[in-house]
Amino acid sequence: MKRTKIIDVLDGAKVGTQVNVKGWVRTFRNNQFIAINDGSTINNVQAVVDFNSFDEKHLKRVTTGACISVNGEVVESLGKGQSVEIKVAELEILGDADPEKFPLQPKKHSLEFLREIAHLRARTNTFGAIYRIRHAMIFAVHKFFTDKGFFNIHTPIITGSDAEGAGEMFKVTNFDLDSVPRTEDGRIDYKEDFFGKETNLTVSGQLEVETACMALSEVYTFGPTFRAENSNTSRHLAEFWMIEPEMAFYELEDNMNLAEEFLKYLVGYALENCKDDLAFLDNRAQEEDKAKPQNERAEMTLLERLQFIVDNEFVRLSYTEAIDILRNSKPNKKKKFQYLINDWGADLQSEHERFLVEKHFKKPVILFNYPKEIKAFYMRHNDDGKTVAAMDVLFPGIGEIIGGSQREERYDVLKAKVEEQGIPEEDLWWYLDLRKFGSAPHSGFGLGFERMIQFVTGMGNIRDVIPFPRTPDNAEF
Repeated sequence: MKRTKIIDVLDGAKVGTQVNVKGWVRTFRNNQFIAINDGSTINNVQAVVDFNSFDEKHLKRVTTGACISVNGEVVESLGKGQSVEIKVAELEILGDADPEKFPLQPKKHSLEFLREIAHLRARTNTFGAIYRIRHAMIFAVHKFFTDKGFFNIHTPIITGSDAEGAGEMFKVTNFDLDSVPRTEDGRIDYKEDFFGKETNLTVSGQLEVETACMALSEVYTFGPTFRAENSNTSRHLAEFWMIEPEMAFYELEDNMNLAEEFLKYLVGYALENCKDDLAFLDNRAQEEDKAKPQNERAEMTLLERLQFIVDNEFVRLSYTEAIDILRNSKPNKKKKFQYLINDWGADLQSEHERFLVEKHFKKPVILFNYPKEIKAFYMRHNDDGKTVAAMDVLFPGIGEIIGGSQREERYDVLKAKVEEQGIPEEDLWWYLDLRKFGSAPHSGFGLGFERMIQFVTGMGNIRDVIPFPRTPDNAEF
Protein backbone atom coordinates (compact mmCIF):
# COMPACT_ATOMS: atom_id res chain seq x y z
CA MET A 1 0.00 0.00 0.00
CA LYS A 2 1.28 3.46 -0.89
CA ARG A 3 2.23 5.62 2.10
CA THR A 4 -0.10 8.48 3.08
CA LYS A 5 1.37 11.50 4.85
CA ILE A 6 -0.05 12.24 8.29
CA ILE A 7 -1.05 15.76 7.27
CA ASP A 8 -3.32 14.20 4.62
CA VAL A 9 -4.80 11.67 7.06
CA LEU A 10 -5.69 14.43 9.53
CA ASP A 11 -7.68 16.50 7.03
CA GLY A 12 -10.56 14.06 7.56
CA ALA A 13 -11.18 13.25 3.91
CA LYS A 14 -9.93 9.68 4.24
CA VAL A 15 -12.42 8.44 6.87
CA GLY A 16 -13.50 4.92 5.96
CA THR A 17 -10.45 4.18 3.79
CA GLN A 18 -7.41 1.97 4.33
CA VAL A 19 -4.10 3.82 4.67
CA ASN A 20 -0.44 3.15 5.31
CA VAL A 21 1.32 5.60 7.62
CA LYS A 22 5.03 5.62 8.43
CA GLY A 23 6.65 7.74 11.10
CA TRP A 24 8.32 8.00 14.49
CA VAL A 25 6.64 7.10 17.77
CA ARG A 26 6.12 10.02 20.11
CA THR A 27 4.29 8.11 22.82
CA PHE A 28 2.66 4.69 23.36
CA ARG A 29 -0.01 4.76 26.07
CA ASN A 30 -1.82 1.90 27.77
CA ASN A 31 -0.49 -0.62 25.22
CA GLN A 32 -3.18 0.78 22.93
CA PHE A 33 -2.66 4.37 21.73
CA ILE A 34 0.39 5.18 19.56
CA ALA A 35 1.08 8.84 18.70
CA ILE A 36 2.95 8.89 15.36
CA ASN A 37 4.59 11.86 13.66
CA ASP A 38 6.23 11.92 10.22
CA GLY A 39 7.23 15.60 10.15
CA SER A 40 4.63 16.62 7.56
CA THR A 41 2.75 18.49 10.31
CA ILE A 42 3.25 19.36 13.96
CA ASN A 43 0.18 17.24 14.75
CA ASN A 44 0.45 13.52 15.51
CA VAL A 45 -1.93 10.87 14.28
CA GLN A 46 -3.24 8.44 16.86
CA ALA A 47 -3.00 4.80 15.88
CA VAL A 48 -5.08 2.43 18.01
CA VAL A 49 -3.94 -1.16 18.43
CA ASP A 50 -5.90 -4.07 19.88
CA PHE A 51 -3.42 -5.44 22.43
CA ASN A 52 -4.83 -8.95 22.12
CA SER A 53 -4.30 -9.02 18.34
CA PHE A 54 -0.54 -8.41 18.45
CA ASP A 55 2.41 -10.29 19.92
CA GLU A 56 3.45 -8.75 23.25
CA LYS A 57 7.18 -8.84 22.33
CA HIS A 58 6.39 -6.99 19.10
CA LEU A 59 4.49 -4.24 20.94
CA LYS A 60 7.35 -3.82 23.44
CA ARG A 61 9.44 -2.56 20.52
CA VAL A 62 6.99 0.32 20.03
CA THR A 63 8.98 2.81 22.08
CA THR A 64 9.44 6.58 21.90
CA GLY A 65 11.73 7.31 18.94
CA ALA A 66 11.15 4.02 17.15
CA CYS A 67 10.19 4.18 13.47
CA ILE A 68 7.09 2.21 12.53
CA SER A 69 4.74 1.51 9.64
CA VAL A 70 1.04 0.89 10.25
CA ASN A 71 -1.76 -0.19 7.95
CA GLY A 72 -5.32 0.35 9.01
CA GLU A 73 -8.66 2.07 8.56
CA VAL A 74 -9.13 5.79 9.18
CA VAL A 75 -12.06 6.21 11.56
CA GLU A 76 -13.64 9.11 13.38
CA SER A 77 -12.15 9.44 16.85
CA LEU A 78 -14.26 9.24 19.97
CA GLY A 79 -11.45 10.53 22.17
CA LYS A 80 -10.43 14.12 22.82
CA GLY A 81 -7.56 15.81 20.98
CA GLN A 82 -8.09 14.39 17.51
CA SER A 83 -10.91 14.16 14.99
CA VAL A 84 -9.68 10.97 13.29
CA GLU A 85 -7.49 8.02 14.20
CA ILE A 86 -6.22 4.85 12.58
CA LYS A 87 -7.53 1.46 13.62
CA VAL A 88 -4.38 -0.64 13.19
CA ALA A 89 -4.55 -3.93 11.26
CA GLU A 90 -0.79 -4.37 10.63
CA LEU A 91 2.20 -2.92 12.47
CA GLU A 92 5.83 -3.16 11.32
CA ILE A 93 8.89 -1.92 13.22
CA LEU A 94 11.20 -0.19 10.74
CA GLY A 95 13.79 0.96 13.28
CA ASP A 96 14.11 0.32 17.02
CA ALA A 97 15.00 2.97 19.61
CA ASP A 98 16.32 1.68 22.93
CA PRO A 99 14.38 3.63 25.60
CA GLU A 100 17.40 3.39 27.93
CA LYS A 101 19.56 5.26 25.41
CA PHE A 102 17.27 7.41 23.25
CA PRO A 103 17.74 10.95 24.66
CA LEU A 104 14.37 12.42 23.61
CA GLN A 105 11.96 10.86 26.05
CA PRO A 106 8.50 12.49 26.48
CA LYS A 107 9.48 15.32 28.83
CA LYS A 108 10.61 18.94 28.58
CA HIS A 109 14.19 19.37 27.37
CA SER A 110 16.21 22.57 27.57
CA LEU A 111 17.29 24.26 24.35
CA GLU A 112 20.91 24.06 25.54
CA PHE A 113 20.63 20.27 25.86
CA LEU A 114 18.99 19.99 22.44
CA ARG A 115 21.89 21.89 20.83
CA GLU A 116 24.15 19.09 22.08
CA ILE A 117 22.04 16.57 20.13
CA ALA A 118 21.30 18.75 17.11
CA HIS A 119 21.16 15.62 14.91
CA LEU A 120 18.02 14.54 16.78
CA ARG A 121 16.36 17.81 17.78
CA ALA A 122 14.27 18.03 14.59
CA ARG A 123 12.12 15.28 16.15
CA THR A 124 10.85 17.64 18.85
CA ASN A 125 7.75 19.76 18.26
CA THR A 126 9.71 22.99 18.62
CA PHE A 127 12.36 22.20 16.04
CA GLY A 128 9.99 20.44 13.66
CA ALA A 129 7.97 23.68 13.64
CA ILE A 130 11.09 25.82 13.10
CA TYR A 131 12.33 23.70 10.19
CA ARG A 132 8.94 23.75 8.45
CA ILE A 133 8.69 27.54 8.89
CA ARG A 134 12.25 27.92 7.63
CA HIS A 135 11.31 26.01 4.48
CA ALA A 136 8.19 28.13 3.99
CA MET A 137 10.27 31.31 4.30
CA ILE A 138 12.84 30.05 1.76
CA PHE A 139 10.00 29.44 -0.69
CA ALA A 140 8.42 32.82 0.10
CA VAL A 141 11.71 34.64 -0.59
CA HIS A 142 12.01 33.10 -4.05
CA LYS A 143 8.31 33.59 -4.78
CA PHE A 144 8.37 37.28 -3.82
CA PHE A 145 11.29 38.11 -6.08
CA THR A 146 10.17 35.84 -8.92
CA ASP A 147 6.70 37.39 -8.92
CA LYS A 148 8.34 40.84 -9.19
CA GLY A 149 10.50 39.81 -12.17
CA PHE A 150 13.83 39.52 -10.34
CA PHE A 151 16.47 36.97 -11.36
CA ASN A 152 18.28 34.77 -8.83
CA ILE A 153 22.08 34.92 -9.18
CA HIS A 154 24.54 32.49 -7.57
CA THR A 155 27.46 34.50 -6.25
CA PRO A 156 30.82 32.92 -5.29
CA ILE A 157 31.43 31.44 -1.87
CA ILE A 158 35.20 31.69 -2.31
CA THR A 159 36.28 35.28 -3.02
CA GLY A 160 39.29 37.56 -2.97
CA SER A 161 37.35 40.63 -1.80
CA ASP A 162 36.04 41.80 1.58
CA ALA A 163 32.67 43.40 0.92
CA GLU A 164 32.32 44.83 4.41
CA GLY A 165 35.93 45.94 4.86
CA ALA A 166 35.92 44.54 8.40
CA GLY A 167 38.57 41.88 7.83
CA GLU A 168 36.67 39.24 9.83
CA MET A 169 37.04 36.49 7.23
CA PHE A 170 37.79 32.79 7.15
CA LYS A 171 40.80 32.18 4.91
CA VAL A 172 40.72 29.48 2.21
CA THR A 173 43.90 27.56 1.39
CA ASN A 174 45.16 24.17 0.27
CA PHE A 175 48.59 24.71 1.82
CA ASP A 176 50.08 22.02 4.02
CA LEU A 177 49.92 24.10 7.20
CA ASP A 178 52.99 22.34 8.59
CA SER A 179 55.01 23.53 5.59
CA VAL A 180 53.70 26.86 4.30
CA PRO A 181 55.79 28.38 1.45
CA ARG A 182 57.23 31.79 2.21
CA THR A 183 58.82 34.62 0.25
CA GLU A 184 62.39 35.81 0.84
CA ASP A 185 61.18 38.36 3.39
CA GLY A 186 59.32 35.65 5.37
CA ARG A 187 55.76 36.43 4.27
CA ILE A 188 53.36 33.68 3.21
CA ASP A 189 53.72 33.19 -0.55
CA TYR A 190 50.12 33.09 -1.71
CA LYS A 191 51.26 32.81 -5.33
CA GLU A 192 51.96 29.16 -4.49
CA ASP A 193 48.41 28.61 -3.17
CA PHE A 194 45.59 26.99 -5.14
CA PHE A 195 44.14 30.26 -6.48
CA GLY A 196 47.49 32.04 -6.73
CA LYS A 197 46.31 34.75 -4.34
CA GLU A 198 44.87 35.23 -0.87
CA THR A 199 41.24 34.06 -0.75
CA ASN A 200 38.50 33.71 1.86
CA LEU A 201 34.94 32.60 2.42
CA THR A 202 32.50 35.31 1.41
CA VAL A 203 31.07 37.72 3.95
CA SER A 204 28.51 38.95 1.42
CA GLY A 205 27.46 38.31 -2.18
CA GLN A 206 26.61 41.98 -2.67
CA LEU A 207 29.59 43.17 -4.71
CA GLU A 208 29.31 40.26 -7.17
CA VAL A 209 25.53 40.48 -7.52
CA GLU A 210 25.90 44.18 -8.38
CA THR A 211 27.60 43.08 -11.61
CA ALA A 212 24.42 41.23 -12.61
CA CYS A 213 22.13 44.13 -11.74
CA MET A 214 24.11 46.22 -14.24
CA ALA A 215 22.84 43.90 -16.98
CA LEU A 216 19.57 42.35 -15.76
CA SER A 217 18.31 45.36 -13.73
CA GLU A 218 16.67 43.51 -10.82
CA VAL A 219 18.47 40.55 -9.28
CA TYR A 220 19.03 38.86 -5.91
CA THR A 221 21.36 36.35 -4.36
CA PHE A 222 20.42 34.02 -1.50
CA GLY A 223 23.36 32.06 -0.18
CA PRO A 224 25.66 31.16 2.71
CA THR A 225 27.96 33.80 4.18
CA PHE A 226 30.69 33.57 6.78
CA ARG A 227 32.02 35.92 9.46
CA ALA A 228 35.05 35.08 11.60
CA GLU A 229 33.74 37.38 14.31
CA ASN A 230 34.45 36.03 17.79
CA SER A 231 30.98 36.89 19.11
CA ASN A 232 29.52 34.28 21.41
CA THR A 233 26.07 35.87 21.61
CA SER A 234 22.46 34.90 20.95
CA ARG A 235 22.50 37.09 17.80
CA HIS A 236 25.63 35.94 15.94
CA LEU A 237 26.61 32.94 13.84
CA ALA A 238 29.86 32.26 11.98
CA GLU A 239 27.90 30.69 9.10
CA PHE A 240 24.52 32.07 8.08
CA TRP A 241 22.39 32.76 5.00
CA MET A 242 21.90 36.15 3.38
CA ILE A 243 19.27 37.47 0.99
CA GLU A 244 20.71 40.35 -1.04
CA PRO A 245 18.71 42.03 -3.82
CA GLU A 246 20.32 44.64 -6.08
CA MET A 247 18.27 46.91 -8.32
CA ALA A 248 19.40 49.19 -11.12
CA PHE A 249 17.58 52.54 -11.35
CA TYR A 250 16.49 52.37 -7.67
CA GLU A 251 17.31 55.30 -5.42
CA LEU A 252 17.16 55.23 -1.61
CA GLU A 253 13.39 55.80 -1.42
CA ASP A 254 12.74 52.91 -3.85
CA ASN A 255 15.06 50.72 -1.78
CA MET A 256 13.15 51.48 1.45
CA ASN A 257 9.83 50.81 -0.26
CA LEU A 258 11.01 47.39 -1.50
CA ALA A 259 12.44 46.43 1.90
CA GLU A 260 9.14 47.24 3.64
CA GLU A 261 7.09 45.39 1.03
CA PHE A 262 9.42 42.36 1.23
CA LEU A 263 9.28 42.06 5.03
CA LYS A 264 5.51 42.44 5.12
CA TYR A 265 5.19 39.78 2.43
CA LEU A 266 7.37 37.28 4.32
CA VAL A 267 5.55 37.79 7.62
CA GLY A 268 2.16 37.65 5.92
CA TYR A 269 3.15 34.44 4.12
CA ALA A 270 4.13 32.83 7.43
CA LEU A 271 0.85 33.87 9.08
CA GLU A 272 -1.13 32.43 6.17
CA ASN A 273 0.80 29.22 5.54
CA CYS A 274 2.33 28.17 8.89
CA LYS A 275 -0.71 28.49 11.18
CA ASP A 276 -0.32 25.27 13.20
CA ASP A 277 3.41 25.70 13.74
CA LEU A 278 3.09 29.38 14.68
CA ALA A 279 0.22 28.59 17.08
CA PHE A 280 2.44 26.03 18.81
CA LEU A 281 5.41 28.44 19.03
CA ASP A 282 3.14 31.27 20.20
CA ASN A 283 1.82 29.08 23.02
CA ARG A 284 5.36 27.94 23.87
CA ALA A 285 6.56 31.56 24.11
CA GLN A 286 3.64 32.52 26.35
CA GLU A 287 4.39 29.61 28.69
CA GLU A 288 8.05 30.71 28.87
CA ASP A 289 6.99 34.29 29.57
CA LYS A 290 4.97 33.22 32.62
CA ALA A 291 8.19 32.13 34.33
CA LYS A 292 9.78 35.58 33.89
CA PRO A 293 9.43 38.61 36.18
CA GLN A 294 6.59 40.93 35.10
CA ASN A 295 8.95 43.65 33.82
CA GLU A 296 10.73 41.17 31.52
CA ARG A 297 7.62 39.78 29.87
CA ALA A 298 6.89 40.58 26.23
CA GLU A 299 4.27 43.26 25.63
CA MET A 300 2.89 41.35 22.65
CA THR A 301 2.52 37.64 21.93
CA LEU A 302 4.38 36.16 18.97
CA LEU A 303 1.29 36.22 16.74
CA GLU A 304 0.53 39.80 17.79
CA ARG A 305 4.10 40.86 16.88
CA LEU A 306 3.79 39.30 13.45
CA GLN A 307 0.40 40.90 12.82
CA PHE A 308 1.87 44.20 14.07
CA ILE A 309 4.39 44.12 11.17
CA VAL A 310 1.71 43.41 8.57
CA ASP A 311 -0.71 46.04 9.88
CA ASN A 312 1.62 49.01 10.45
CA GLU A 313 3.27 51.40 8.05
CA PHE A 314 6.96 51.63 8.84
CA VAL A 315 8.12 54.97 10.24
CA ARG A 316 10.78 56.70 8.07
CA LEU A 317 13.29 58.58 10.20
CA SER A 318 16.65 60.17 9.43
CA TYR A 319 19.64 59.25 11.58
CA THR A 320 19.86 62.90 12.69
CA GLU A 321 16.23 62.86 13.90
CA ALA A 322 16.85 59.56 15.67
CA ILE A 323 19.89 60.96 17.52
CA ASP A 324 17.79 63.91 18.77
CA ILE A 325 15.07 61.55 20.03
CA LEU A 326 17.58 59.24 21.73
CA ARG A 327 19.65 62.05 23.27
CA ASN A 328 16.52 63.50 24.89
CA SER A 329 14.99 60.16 25.91
CA LYS A 330 14.44 59.15 29.53
CA PRO A 331 16.76 56.10 29.37
CA ASN A 332 19.56 58.31 28.06
CA LYS A 333 19.00 61.14 30.57
CA LYS A 334 18.74 58.67 33.45
CA LYS A 335 21.81 56.79 32.17
CA LYS A 336 19.81 53.57 31.69
CA PHE A 337 21.32 52.93 28.26
CA GLN A 338 24.50 50.87 28.35
CA TYR A 339 25.83 53.10 25.54
CA LEU A 340 24.85 56.71 26.20
CA ILE A 341 24.04 58.96 23.24
CA ASN A 342 25.85 62.28 23.50
CA ASP A 343 26.98 63.37 20.06
CA TRP A 344 25.94 63.09 16.45
CA GLY A 345 28.00 60.35 14.80
CA ALA A 346 27.45 57.65 17.40
CA ASP A 347 26.99 54.12 16.04
CA LEU A 348 23.54 53.02 17.23
CA GLN A 349 23.33 49.83 19.31
CA SER A 350 20.52 47.31 19.55
CA GLU A 351 19.20 48.97 22.74
CA HIS A 352 18.78 52.28 20.89
CA GLU A 353 17.12 50.64 17.88
CA ARG A 354 14.69 48.74 20.08
CA PHE A 355 13.84 51.87 22.08
CA LEU A 356 12.81 53.67 18.88
CA VAL A 357 10.64 50.75 17.72
CA GLU A 358 9.18 49.43 20.97
CA LYS A 359 8.92 52.51 23.19
CA HIS A 360 8.96 55.70 21.16
CA PHE A 361 7.09 54.97 17.91
CA LYS A 362 5.59 51.54 18.69
CA LYS A 363 5.99 50.77 15.00
CA PRO A 364 8.71 49.30 12.77
CA VAL A 365 11.24 52.00 11.84
CA ILE A 366 13.44 52.64 8.81
CA LEU A 367 16.45 54.82 9.64
CA PHE A 368 18.26 56.51 6.77
CA ASN A 369 21.12 58.92 5.95
CA TYR A 370 23.79 57.71 8.37
CA PRO A 371 27.16 59.38 9.04
CA LYS A 372 29.59 58.30 6.34
CA GLU A 373 32.27 57.37 8.92
CA ILE A 374 30.25 54.47 10.33
CA LYS A 375 29.11 52.93 7.05
CA ALA A 376 30.74 50.85 4.29
CA PHE A 377 32.81 52.26 1.43
CA TYR A 378 30.29 51.43 -1.34
CA MET A 379 27.42 53.58 0.04
CA ARG A 380 26.52 56.72 -1.93
CA HIS A 381 27.75 60.03 -0.51
CA ASN A 382 24.97 62.55 0.03
CA ASP A 383 25.36 66.17 -1.03
CA ASP A 384 25.73 67.33 2.59
CA GLY A 385 29.25 65.83 2.68
CA LYS A 386 28.50 64.23 6.08
CA THR A 387 26.11 61.36 5.39
CA VAL A 388 25.59 58.42 3.04
CA ALA A 389 22.33 57.15 1.53
CA ALA A 390 22.15 54.16 3.88
CA MET A 391 19.05 52.66 5.47
CA ASP A 392 18.37 50.12 8.23
CA VAL A 393 15.02 48.51 9.01
CA LEU A 394 14.39 48.05 12.74
CA PHE A 395 11.99 45.47 14.22
CA PRO A 396 10.61 44.94 17.74
CA GLY A 397 12.53 42.49 19.89
CA ILE A 398 15.43 42.29 17.47
CA GLY A 399 16.62 45.74 16.37
CA GLU A 400 18.20 45.89 12.90
CA ILE A 401 16.85 43.22 10.56
CA ILE A 402 17.78 44.75 7.19
CA GLY A 403 20.73 46.94 6.23
CA GLY A 404 21.06 48.55 2.82
CA SER A 405 21.89 51.62 0.81
CA GLN A 406 21.94 53.35 -2.50
CA ARG A 407 25.32 52.36 -3.95
CA GLU A 408 27.96 54.86 -5.02
CA GLU A 409 27.71 54.88 -8.83
CA ARG A 410 30.23 57.71 -9.45
CA TYR A 411 33.65 56.34 -10.39
CA ASP A 412 35.75 59.19 -8.98
CA VAL A 413 33.92 59.25 -5.64
CA LEU A 414 34.10 55.46 -5.19
CA LYS A 415 37.79 55.34 -6.19
CA ALA A 416 38.61 58.03 -3.62
CA LYS A 417 36.68 56.11 -0.93
CA VAL A 418 38.55 52.88 -1.71
CA GLU A 419 41.88 54.72 -1.41
CA GLU A 420 40.80 56.51 1.77
CA GLN A 421 39.93 53.22 3.49
CA GLY A 422 43.16 51.55 2.42
CA ILE A 423 41.43 48.85 0.34
CA PRO A 424 43.83 47.46 -2.32
CA GLU A 425 42.50 48.70 -5.67
CA GLU A 426 43.71 45.53 -7.42
CA ASP A 427 41.22 43.52 -5.33
CA LEU A 428 38.28 45.60 -6.58
CA TRP A 429 39.32 46.66 -10.10
CA TRP A 430 36.29 44.88 -11.56
CA TYR A 431 33.91 46.59 -9.10
CA LEU A 432 35.31 49.98 -10.08
CA ASP A 433 34.99 48.97 -13.75
CA LEU A 434 31.20 48.87 -13.34
CA ARG A 435 31.34 52.64 -12.79
CA LYS A 436 33.41 53.18 -15.97
CA PHE A 437 31.13 51.47 -18.46
CA GLY A 438 27.47 52.49 -18.41
CA SER A 439 27.19 53.26 -14.72
CA ALA A 440 23.69 53.79 -13.33
CA PRO A 441 22.06 54.65 -10.01
CA HIS A 442 21.37 51.43 -8.12
CA SER A 443 20.49 50.23 -4.65
CA GLY A 444 20.23 47.08 -2.59
CA PHE A 445 19.98 45.61 0.88
CA GLY A 446 20.80 42.53 2.90
CA LEU A 447 18.50 40.47 5.10
CA GLY A 448 20.11 37.93 7.41
CA PHE A 449 17.83 34.94 6.92
CA GLU A 450 18.36 33.55 10.42
CA ARG A 451 17.49 36.94 11.98
CA MET A 452 14.23 36.80 10.01
CA ILE A 453 13.52 33.24 11.17
CA GLN A 454 14.29 34.30 14.74
CA PHE A 455 11.67 37.01 14.46
CA VAL A 456 9.03 34.81 12.82
CA THR A 457 9.47 31.92 15.27
CA GLY A 458 10.02 34.02 18.40
CA MET A 459 13.13 32.03 19.33
CA GLY A 460 15.50 33.87 21.65
CA ASN A 461 18.75 32.38 20.34
CA ILE A 462 19.85 32.42 16.71
CA ARG A 463 21.51 29.00 17.23
CA ASP A 464 18.04 27.49 17.40
CA VAL A 465 16.83 28.58 13.95
CA ILE A 466 19.55 26.92 11.83
CA PRO A 467 19.94 23.11 11.82
CA PHE A 468 23.64 23.04 12.73
CA PRO A 469 24.91 26.32 14.23
CA ARG A 470 28.53 27.31 13.65
CA THR A 471 29.85 29.48 16.49
CA PRO A 472 33.20 30.04 18.25
CA ASP A 473 34.56 26.70 19.50
CA ASN A 474 31.65 24.82 17.93
CA ALA A 475 31.68 23.01 14.58
CA GLU A 476 30.00 19.82 15.81
CA PHE A 477 28.05 17.57 13.43
